[in-house]
Amino acid sequence: MNFRALTLAAMLSVGSLSGAAVYAQENPEVGGAAMSADLNIIENAVNSADHTTLVAAVQAAGLVETLSGEGPFTVLAPTNAAFDALPAGTVDTLLLPENKETLSTILACHVIPARALSTDIVGMVEAGGGEHVVDTVGGCKLTLKAADGGVTVTDENGAIANVTIADVIQSNGVIHVIDAVLTPASAM
Repeated sequence: MNFRALTLAAMLSVGSLSGAAVYAQENPEVGGAAMSADLNIIENAVNSADHTTLVAAVQAAGLVETLSGEGPFTVLAPTNAAFDALPAGTVDTLLLPENKETLSTILACHVIPARALSTDIVGMVEAGGGEHVVDTVGGCKLTLKAADGGVTVTDENGAIANVTIADVIQSNGVIHVIDAVLTPASAM
């Protein structure tokens, strides 16, 4: 299944739900905070104690307006612990103004330009014979796999992130919390 099929599958899944059904779904708590389906990705992310590094990075990269926009977006949101697992000094270096373009590319590799719930992802993986490759806003290709009730995401460098909290509905898409930072082959 290609990227257009992903977008179509995501749009079909949205089209099959009434607005009330989307907003009526109870969101999981993230980082000790309630997530509201009435708020956008940025409005919710700033409330998560587990995503302060991600929020700081999004601000430094100038992506607040984009991720506050209409979408739909699927954001794979690394936790603070995921950023802490990077080599020492990496985050501080990426937050420097002269590295804004690199930081922006890395963060955009965590954004799929469609709304894909976990059920959509599992369906695409099954249809793909065990894995499904998606293109991101940052131009990266991520490989999605589903097994044993979990979803993993592999970046272009072979790093694997586990989805630890799925289907956090936003007014402009969905967030899936992950436990690793994904990077494009050209960034690291």
